[in-house]
Amino acid sequence: MMERTDSVQKLYTRMRLWEFPDQYVIEPTDGSSGSSLAVSRVDGSMKLIDEVPECSSLRVPKIFTIFGVVGMLRLLAGSYLLVITERECVGSYLGHPIFKVSSLKIFPCDNSLKNTPAEQKKIEMEFSGLLNVAEKTSGLFFSYETNLTLSAQRLNDLGDESRLLPLWRQAEPRFLWNNYMLEVLIDNKLEPYLLPVVQGSFHHFQAAIGKDIIDVTLIARRCTRRNGTRMWRRGADPDGYVANFVETEQFMQFNGYTASFVQVRGSIPLLWQQIVDLTYKPKFELLKLEEAPRVLERHFLDLRKKYGAVLAVDLVNKHGGEGRLCEKFGDTMQHVASNDVRYLHFDFHHVCGHIHFDRLSILYDQISDFLERNGYLLLNEKGEKMKEQLGVVRTNCIDCLDRTNVTQSMIGRHMLEYQLRRLGVFGAEETISSHPNMDESFKILWANHGDDISIQYSGTPALKGDFVRFGHRTIQGILQDGCNALLRYYFNNFCDGTKQDAIDLLQGHYIVSVSRDTAATSQKGGLEAIASFPLALGLVLTGFLFATMSLRQVRYDFRHLFFSLMWAGISVGIAAFVRANGRVFCNRPRLHNPR
Repeated sequence: MMERTDSVQKLYTRMRLWEFPDQYVIEPTDGSSGSSLAVSRVDGSMKLIDEVPECSSLRVPKIFTIFGVVGMLRLLAGSYLLVITERECVGSYLGHPIFKVSSLKIFPCDNSLKNTPAEQKKIEMEFSGLLNVAEKTSGLFFSYETNLTLSAQRLNDLGDESRLLPLWRQAEPRFLWNNYMLEVLIDNKLEPYLLPVVQGSFHHFQAAIGKDIIDVTLIARRCTRRNGTRMWRRGADPDGYVANFVETEQFMQFNGYTASFVQVRGSIPLLWQQIVDLTYKPKFELLKLEEAPRVLERHFLDLRKKYGAVLAVDLVNKHGGEGRLCEKFGDTMQHVASNDVRYLHFDFHHVCGHIHFDRLSILYDQISDFLERNGYLLLNEKGEKMKEQLGVVRTNCIDCLDRTNVTQSMIGRHMLEYQLRRLGVFGAEETISSHPNMDESFKILWANHGDDISIQYSGTPALKGDFVRFGHRTIQGILQDGCNALLRYYFNNFCDGTKQDAIDLLQGHYIVSVSRDTAATSQKGGLEAIASFPLALGLVLTGFLFATMSLRQVRYDFRHLFFSLMWAGISVGIAAFVRANGRVFCNRPRLHNPR
């Protein structure tokens, strides 16, 4: 029932890109008889042509094999074409192959830069430099045949008219990673080139139980509405869209039956921020407290429309730095709580500590009635709906990464056991742990899933991943968590500002404007224009080096004590100045400056 109609125009699966001096030509090479696409290198304009132009004997064009056109991005003077140059088949969804983007390449259409004023040319080069960051975007997936932005239940509910639409028209916009970049291709009606791409995760395994084979797939779909990096995208925006919102679908197939269970995660839906300032854990700042009820209501209204009943599981600490956020979230939830919206606080660190994650069974006992009542999707061999999911569990901690992934994997395990008992594969008391091979595969599935989501948001794999992967904490896992925590500190303070700018540019959250960007560049000044952490660190270390050298000379000349104290004082003064102005010395986003 979820198959696409054959009459829909198919997407090109393999193409040849010719790089001519004045244009790029993309020629389908997958056996399709469609026209080639010519893209001007002067202004990025597009048109369909019947044949590839003849090559000049003096200048032979470069030729690339590509597997999809991601889209086109316009900057100040030039346009930039994004294409997929390498792919990897990672499994199937509803019988259709799913591919992971292994390599993206950007082809500039910026020949017009030659006639551009120097100031605009400089700004263009800065923006195009951000696209080099974009080429390294991880966790991108696509399918030529099925709509990867929709869960199995939503695909099953599509009407006949919707099934006749091209994939990009069927796609859920909030999970369509290249939504903004496809606009130019859509305007030019280039249907066979319009490839929807999702950011998230895709992993699967097969397990044998007796003579039966069970296929389990785990899919993550990252929302693009408030997409970004760990410290530069926190909380909600005024429309109720939250940072790090990810829909996770656990999908199981067995003897023609299909079962699907969806969970979501997302930042605490209040207006709050945690701006990096060189401290290990910057303070949490709640903003516009009077707006909190309206923002929260918008967020949960959207969730109810899309998923039905909602159970919000809040895992943050009740005390300390997180306590104020927890208190405000709980208090504000009283305004939206109803029969369809419930709030449950579970202090993960207080109950489970750093090693006793088996105590999550306490949480499960509190939510099991919601899970049993709202269920999951179940389709029989004919694709007929036997059962549907009526609600969703929304889990959050502060980052919605580590504690959240441990908790979601626990919920996913129980739901898979429910499904297998329903189909008669498991007995009443049988669990996944009863089957060592399946148990190991399930743990690895969720650990890889958590790592993927964490890398996209924080730059490192998930913490506490050893428990998800092995079922208990390990010395190696605890040490690895320490290394990853330090890496997160480095990325957050010194790399993520630039990465955030690249994300905002790709997603269309920042539209380049000649007048605005030229003015913004000319207005730069003050401490921010000269602040450099590497330079400041170098001066501090140099000062201490001279202080040490002078101190060694004190026994020969007492005046060196004065010089030693002077150099030490200069170093301490510089360090104190940097500490007091920590935010300025961090790598900050330039396109959307926080307060």
